[in-house]
Amino acid sequence: MIVGGGLVGGTLGLLLAKAGLRTMLIDRIDPAAGLDAGFDGRASAIALATHRVLVAAGLWDALAPGAAPINDIRVADAGSLLFLHYDHAALGTEPFGYMIENRHLRRALFDAQADCPNLTVVAPAEIAGMDIPTAGDGTEGGLTLSDGRRLTAPLIVGADGRASKTRDWAGIRTTGWRYDQTGIVCTVDHDRPHHNIAHEHFLAAGPFAILPIKGPPGREGHQSSLVWTERSDLAPAIMNLDDDAFLAELALRFGDFLGSLALVGPRWSYPLALHAAARATAPRFVLCGDALHGMHPIAGQGLNMGLRDVAVLAEVLADARRVGLDVGAAAQLEDYERRRRFDNSLMLGMTDVLNRLFSNDVAPLRLA
Repeated sequence: MIVGGGLVGGTLGLLLAKAGLRTMLIDRIDPAAGLDAGFDGRASAIALATHRVLVAAGLWDALAPGAAPINDIRVADAGSLLFLHYDHAALGTEPFGYMIENRHLRRALFDAQADCPNLTVVAPAEIAGMDIPTAGDGTEGGLTLSDGRRLTAPLIVGADGRASKTRDWAGIRTTGWRYDQTGIVCTVDHDRPHHNIAHEHFLAAGPFAILPIKGPPGREGHQSSLVWTERSDLAPAIMNLDDDAFLAELALRFGDFLGSLALVGPRWSYPLALHAAARATAPRFVLCGDALHGMHPIAGQGLNMGLRDVAVLAEVLADARRVGLDVGAAAQLEDYERRRRFDNSLMLGMTDVLNRLFSNDVAPLRLA
């Protein structure tokens, strides 16, 4: 059973079901509600390794028409006329990755899940409690829904996000901290084409990313997703500005290299923080995605890390099933945790250091 039907949990459900494991996906939100453009205005940077996970899950054919390749990356420091330029052609023919709007990812998951015989989606459903064995492997874990139903399985996967209830019920502690920063996310339309170039500007308040998205028919190449990191004491006032004043503030940071700007849809904001679970497993229970780790968006790696968790967990469980082993046994879960520990720790540390290094006005640190 997978608790959490978001991008990570939903992809894991498809991979396990395609591998022949009967899988149940439980989420508190009706999947159809997540298809609306106003539900989640973010876009995700999909690295090449993550692209392969989406191919294996059978999602890429549906996603490809709305995916914008990232062919170049330009990184600049505030006030400098110089920038670092990374060109995909220097490494080969494939792009660095793709930008995909989250609404397209949710639509692809929704359609694929509806046509997946081994996958049962239980949503909307509120979970009232979870019980797992206190020692040893036991035989199964259980969930109690708010309507009184009890569901059991050899393994429960917690993919229910940063504020994971299943993680708390399993007694797994987290460590972490809040940054004095807020992420502001929106989509803009611009006069000039972006040419599939991603831009990262390091400002005193934090990174400001301009990420190319496909755009609707007639505006292909003329829309970008913005991730604007701002001081938390200033962010509420910026969010409360009317559209014209907001665009004026945006232009101060964005520049005019893409011409005049217009907002597309609403804006979102969320506090930025880092957290890491003390461990990934408990008897008959395992964490993945944001329930296991959460990081600063400076490198755009949050979803990529979650889907790398998914790829390893799906491989471990499918291998166990193929040779007749218990998919929820401690040996399998410990193998997954061991294989993911280094990558997750490295990315958490790297994003934290990069943010602290560049989100300041101390010249020696910014030039280090």
